[in-house]
Amino acid sequence: QVQLVESGGGLVQAGGSLRLSCAASGRTFSSYVMGWFRQAPGKDREFVGAISRWSGGSRYYADSVKGRCTISRDNAKNTVYLQMNSLKLEDTAVYYCAAGAGDTRDRTYTYWGPGTQVTVSS
Repeated sequence: QVQLVESGGGLVQAGGSLRLSCAASGRTFSSYVMGWFRQAPGKDREFVGAISRWSGGSRYYADSVKGRCTISRDNAKNTVYLQMNSLKLEDTAVYYCAAGAGDTRDRTYTYWGPGTQVTVSS
């Protein structure tokens, strides 16, 4: 069992940056692929990016955030991060972290956090 809690969301101006954190409970954190998803009002949840298990040597991102976002993980702290730069209005959404066998599909993740709101203003 893994419990996830996101933090770091908030209100930011377009062009600004935020770093989201996701703290996980449990001793098996490093064995999970960690993903980030987001859901904007009236839209389906969409994949943002993911980092591979163990050392996190593989990372992949949605085209919409590629070049602006970086995912990292600190297994000693049971935490995964999403650094977001050059934020755009369309990045406004609730951001979720997830743990599982994971790829770009949300159904491949078993555990989910409650989400953190990111609002980008003009």
